[in-house]
Amino acid sequence: MTRNLKTVARFAADSPFTESSIRWMIFQAEQNGLNEAKAIIRVGRRVYIDEDAFDRWLTSQQQGNAA
Repeated sequence: MTRNLKTVARFAADSPFTESSIRWMIFQAEQNGLNEAKAIIRVGRRVYIDEDAFDRWLTSQQQGNAA
């Protein structure tokens, strides 16, 4: 199984989100569900974002707000 992992800076460069907003989402990961979605990978002090898991989480957030 290959995971599509990116650093926060690289993910921000390829997404509509700013690096600051992504870091805030990571800081709030317990409350917003990113940890549960397994979209955040921590290796020592490094933080990686699983792009596919983040996309699934983002879609679930959109569906949750529509209800």
